[in-house]
Amino acid sequence: MYCSGLLKNKLKKAPVWVLSVYAALCSFGVYCCMYAFRKPFTAASFNGLTYWHTSYKVWLVTAQVLGYMFSKFYGIRFISAMQADKRAVSIVLLITAAWIFLLLFALVPAPYNIIFLFLNGFPLGMVWGLVFGYLEGRRTTEVMGAVLCVNFILSSGVVKSVGKFLLVNHYVSDWWMPFVTGALFYIPMLLFTWLLNHLPPPSEEDKRLRSPRQPMTAGERTAFTRRFLPGLILIVITYVLLTALRDFRDNFANEIFTEMGYGGQPAVFTATELPVSVIVLVSLSLMILIKNNFKAFMVNHFIIMVGFALALLATWLFGAHLIGPVMWMIIVGTGLYLSYIPFNCLYFERMIASYRIAGNAGFLIYIADSFGYLGSVTVLFIREFLGVELSWTHFFMYAVSIIGVIGAGGTFLMYLYFKKQYSSVDSKAKAVYA
Repeated sequence: MYCSGLLKNKLKKAPVWVLSVYAALCSFGVYCCMYAFRKPFTAASFNGLTYWHTSYKVWLVTAQVLGYMFSKFYGIRFISAMQADKRAVSIVLLITAAWIFLLLFALVPAPYNIIFLFLNGFPLGMVWGLVFGYLEGRRTTEVMGAVLCVNFILSSGVVKSVGKFLLVNHYVSDWWMPFVTGALFYIPMLLFTWLLNHLPPPSEEDKRLRSPRQPMTAGERTAFTRRFLPGLILIVITYVLLTALRDFRDNFANEIFTEMGYGGQPAVFTATELPVSVIVLVSLSLMILIKNNFKAFMVNHFIIMVGFALALLATWLFGAHLIGPVMWMIIVGTGLYLSYIPFNCLYFERMIASYRIAGNAGFLIYIADSFGYLGSVTVLFIREFLGVELSWTHFFMYAVSIIGVIGAGGTFLMYLYFKKQYSSVDSKAKAVYA
């Protein structure tokens, strides 16, 4: 109790930059640990096992993504209405539940253990909104959010490398490896959650610059949806395609690298994701230099379009044999995450501030995510269950080529729509939140 009180007092008196670094590192730590309960199983091959003439790993990925998708739909209400004092306990309970389901996955034989990957995905899908709730509505949210979002890139690669290391060097079985990997990260998860929970709420200056954040009632959620429905439809369509592409690369990187001759190199996951993390972190953190909320909101659209264009260019260069497999995965990853990450914090953070929306970014993030993971499941069905006769690598190349063009076009339409909507915001609001 003494340590807790002392830490709270120190943080209340700390300069903004100290709070920002503290919040960024603690939130990164919590979400990095969460990844250890979600992604390690994708580093396993499950010995080529099939079920109903379909790869067993595809069944597992599909089951977990389905659980994650349903979690996102549930989270639209759960996260948007969450009280700040209940976040930490919720994070610990959700991750603990996911870990227990990994234990049951190891104990129950195939194919009956598929259900436990579905159950594992459901609680984990709500952790992002709880963690980001500590960061939103602050003048330095871009920097903290960018650091947190690096988890999508770096932490996924790190925990898969840990899982592959356990498989290759310590002969842990494919079935037990996910649970063992989670065990390595459980205590750090508790520590980082405890530290994050001591972060003071946004200051009055934060509220003035970014608008106050609060739980949303059902009426407020309905009113917002009606006001921005055409824009939300464009966001959902674009994000569905982007999430499907990003998730496919993340879940089947092991298969893609194996096809390209890197199957026995556990470090390849971290080696490709580290430069992506650095490039994306630096690029998106620079958004803090744009003080005007609406200008920053508009710039987000151009960042997303540049990301799509980069992924398209890299795929064309790889197809023309002008760059190698590792460089291709690095550049494609950079492009996809430049497009993907803004939707998970920066885009909606500035949107709320620009239009003086009474609510929180969690509501918007979970609307986008729920449909986004529905798209991810759809791509898995197209690839595996409809009998598409393409290798993992070639399927991914074609998907990048098609989705890149559609996504860039959809983002441009979003830019035009929200630019027009801004004219309806009264001049006083523009002055306060500029």
